[in-house]
Formats: sequence, C-alpha cells, structure tokens
Amino acid sequence: MPTPEQILKQYWGYDHFRPYQREIIGSILEGRDTLALLPTGGGKSVCYQVPAMMMEGICLVISPLIALMQDQVNRLKQIGIPAECLHSGLRYHALKQLLENAQQGEYKLLYISPERLQTRMFKDFMREMDVSLIAVDEAHCISQWGHDFRPSYLKIARAREVYPKSPVLALTASATTDVRADILKQLKLKDPVVYKQSFARENIFYDIRYSENKNADTLNNINTDCSIVYCRSRKQTETASKFLGQFGMSSAAYHAGMSKERREEAQQQWMSNEAAIMVATTAFGMGIDKPDVRMVLHYDAPEHLEAWYQEAGRAGRDGLPSQAITLYNTGDIGRLYDSIALQYPPEAYLRQVYQKVVEYLQIPIGAEPDKYYSFDLADFCKKFALIPTHAIHALKLLEQEGLWTLTESVYNPATIMFTADRYTLDDLARVNPTLGYVTIGLLRMYNTIFHYPTHIRESAIARQLKMKMEELIPILDRLDNMEILEYNKPGEGPQLFFHHYRVDSRYLNIDLNRINILRKRHEVRTEAIIGFLQNSSVCRERQLLAYFGERPQKDCGHCDVCRAKLEKCLDPRKIKDDIVAQLKQGSVLVFEEVVKLYPENEKPVVISVIRELIDDWVIRLGTDGEIFMDD
Repeated sequence: MPTPEQILKQYWGYDHFRPYQREIIGSILEGRDTLALLPTGGGKSVCYQVPAMMMEGICLVISPLIALMQDQVNRLKQIGIPAECLHSGLRYHALKQLLENAQQGEYKLLYISPERLQTRMFKDFMREMDVSLIAVDEAHCISQWGHDFRPSYLKIARAREVYPKSPVLALTASATTDVRADILKQLKLKDPVVYKQSFARENIFYDIRYSENKNADTLNNINTDCSIVYCRSRKQTETASKFLGQFGMSSAAYHAGMSKERREEAQQQWMSNEAAIMVATTAFGMGIDKPDVRMVLHYDAPEHLEAWYQEAGRAGRDGLPSQAITLYNTGDIGRLYDSIALQYPPEAYLRQVYQKVVEYLQIPIGAEPDKYYSFDLADFCKKFALIPTHAIHALKLLEQEGLWTLTESVYNPATIMFTADRYTLDDLARVNPTLGYVTIGLLRMYNTIFHYPTHIRESAIARQLKMKMEELIPILDRLDNMEILEYNKPGEGPQLFFHHYRVDSRYLNIDLNRINILRKRHEVRTEAIIGFLQNSSVCRERQLLAYFGERPQKDCGHCDVCRAKLEKCLDPRKIKDDIVAQLKQGSVLVFEEVVKLYPENEKPVVISVIRELIDDWVIRLGTDGEIFMDD
C-alpha cells in the first residue's frame, strides 16, 4: 500500500503535508473518530481525500455548500480521482444512476448535502455502499450555539447506525469551546482524537481602523499585488469596484446576484492576476485555492468574529507577510446592534412569513414533505411587499426550526434521458413524424441517452436538426409531458426544500425558548465583535485567541495595537542620539547591522529614524550601506 506521502505526491504534487494533516490522516487510518480544527487555508480537504485513496470503499463527504461540492469534485476529476456529488439539480433517473454507481464502487469520494442524506431514496441505497470514512465538513453547523447552525446537521449522526465501523472526521475552521463540545456530542464521536491548530497567524498583520471616508482609506491602503475587498451589499461591491477602476486599479466584482457567467469571468480574471483586486460579498472565497493573497480589506465590519477570522484568514496562505485591514465607523456599530432585532423578529412576523411562503409556492395544507421548490427571494419579497433584509432572516430562523432548507444559487445544465423503449419510439415516429424526427436526431447525437441523463446543448441539437430554438424547446417539453423522455431544462437559481407537512400558520409549532437562547448568544457575539473593533489597548491576536478558547502567553507584536504600544515605548529621539553619538566616536555603522540590533517589531521605527536623519542632512549612506556623518 502506498504511504500518505506518496498519495499526496502522486495526485497533488506536494512533497510535504501542512501542520497536523499527517497526524489527522494517521488517526483516520487507525479507524479513530477525529475532530480537526484547522484555520482557513489549513488544507482540511486533503485530510479526508488522501485516506479515501488509501482505504477500501467510498468516502462520504457531507457538506452544506453545493457550489463548493461541485468545485471540489471537478478538481478531483482533473487530477484523476473518481468523485461525484449529489445535489438538488439531479432528477430521479440521474440520481438513481449515480447511487447505483456508488454502490458498485465507481467513486472514491461521494459529496452529499446533509438534507440529501435523509431522503428515502438515499437511505435505500446507502446500506449497500461500502463506506470507509464519513467526513463532515463545516462541522460547526451542527451546533445551535454557533454562528451558522443548520438543523439538518443534527441528523448526520444517524449514519453511524448504518456504518458503525466507519470512522468519522469532523472538520471546521472556526469554533469556540462551546461549539467544539457540541460537535463531539451531536455527532456522537466515539473516543475522539482532537487536533487543534492554533488560531494564531503570525504572518498576518491585523489592522482595525476607524474610518469616516472608506473610499479614500481603501484607495490609500489597498495592496495592488493581490487583494480581496469584502463588502456587505451587492450594490456596494459594484460601486467599490468601479471606484477603484477610476484610479487605474484592476479590479473585478463578485456577488451572488450576478449571472454564473459573470461570476466565473470575474473569478478567472482574479485567479490569473488579470484583475489584482477582487471586490466581493462574503459569497466569495470558500474553497478558493489562491495562496498569494497579500491583503484582505473589510470595507464593512463583519457580523461576528468567526466570519472576520475566516475571511481575514484568506490572506497569506503561502505563509508570507500579508495584511488584514478592517474599516469601521459609527454606522457599522449601529448596524451590528440593530442586527439583534433584525435577525430575531417577533413571533407574529415569523408566522406571517411562513404563510406567505406557502402561498407563494402554492403548497396546500397537508401537502407531503421532502419536496424541492424554486424560490426567488427578490420576486417573493416584491410580491408580498416585504423588506428583503427582514424576510431573509425570518426565512433562516424558520429554517433553523427544521421547516425547510434554502439552497444557494447553483447552475444545472440541461439533461435528457429516454424513459420510453424503442418500440414506443418507433410507434411515435409513425404517428407523429415531427416528434419522431427529433427523437431519432437525439439518439444519433447522444449514445448514452437511453442509459442515464445526458448533458445536452439545445443550440447544438437545433443546428443539427436544422430547426430554430423556438421550435425545438416546445417539442422537448411535449415529449417530456408525454413521458417519452425526461427533459431537465438548464437553470440557475436557489431552491427551497420543504421538510414538513404543511400546516395552518396559526398552529405552526415554533420553539420560542430556543430562539430566545439563540438571540442571547447572538448578543454575546455582537458585543464580542464590537469590543474587538473598538479595542485600542489589548493585542488583537490575544483577544481573538481568547475568544476561541486559547490562552495566549504573549502579545503578537504585529497588530495595530501592538505597533501603537511599540511606538510609544520607543523614543525616536534616543535612537537618533545613539546613532549620532556612535558616529562621532568613530564607530563604523552599517544600515542593515544597525536595524538588526533591534527586535523585529521595532525595526520600522528604527528605519524611519534613519530616513529622517538622512532627510535632515545629518547622516548619509554609502554605496555599501555604511552610515557616515554628513559633511
């Protein structure tokens, strides 16, 4: 059997693992349940992908983000690792074929959402799968006390009943002490091994700044090598990107409201360094493997420290010095306080939103659960005259009650699969030559169309059949209605997965006590981020590490608070006097050697002093860096 190092080299081309990766992989290979807490950019996916290639059977990866699942599957396929993902865009026959392939061992990794894990169809197939490992990504979502609770995660532990001998690996980048304890409890990890890398990032220089002119401060501080600017709103994202462009800076905008093509184009421009600055909402960054980001700048203050840490941590993944700058003002502080009431609206409003959702989706009382519905938030709010920011929080709160799951926008290419047999198609051709002409054309173009849903391009079919698109689409729809084939149209947009039997909103069971507790937890997180922003006396990293349950022994020395303290401690006049005195005594001083005499954190002050002495014609530098008294 190859070693983990050999697998890493063969598929990823790396010679060495990052910190804790090798230990985590070793724990899994020993069959131990494991909790891995690795910071953003710590390489969590390798921790289950490598052992998946070494173990018999399939690794089940449970992840909440459809786009991220699809991105990882595409990357694995590119390096020769068989992988697939189950998502809401798959129709019945495609899903069935994929599950049959998984049963037959055709994949090494199968990505699945926690909601799909609970469906009857998956349960029917899962018992026959040879599952070697269960990996739970974004494991903090299982905790009600965390910042991103998802009720569907609570049911993941049931998979242990089906695969009692398969080890479970839980992974997260940001979890407080309470959330970590909840992960262990809710996933029912047996005698788990816990690997926790420190949340300290020595190469990231944190800087929190009060700003009344964020445009000017962004312009003056942005790193034009490779940066991310995070904005809260889609509108601000577009505005900030245009503003930077007016000053000759190459930037691209990215947010969930853009078309898939525009988002892909923006991401590609940034990844290829054609655009040095990505201005984006927090929808951007998950799973993006770009190690050379030199700066992350928050144009708006994030809602909590977990989000701030994850986003700031996308800088400097290559270990080189990088900056994380956050701009805030009284408007941000007010918004953070307002978020408490906004995210936890009164009971009457929750019932009102529930009623409007079922009306919008036309779900009758008593309708069966576990169905997907297309859900356009903007259209929903417009139809019922709701304020989008208020409605989305009510929807999420009701989602946490286990009523439904809102999926992110995801592109689904068109697919076709014949459900009728060839005899039926022959009869169809005799009765209706036009429909027969199209079915024969499809069979000639796609030889897999009888076996499983096959991706098609309607434009290519229209060209081949010498038809117009407006003629072809109605024919495909008609064939679908006749149950001759399954035609899954291309689409992009979010969906709502309805979990329960629809009830009258007056009798909807809402756990107000739980919501009350969540509200108080949110208040604590809000006070933490506000205290972090307004703090001017405690080392940023010390405060951050304490929040995540670490006990830092010293200040980081490189955040804005530490640098301010250092500047107060160092007396520039004394440095000047020392340099001049030594030169007058005949000492030979060299610029680099003088700077090295001081601690790393003090060097910027020393360099500034030497430059000032040169500007004042007190000293001059020789060609070899020697310092002389100016004549």
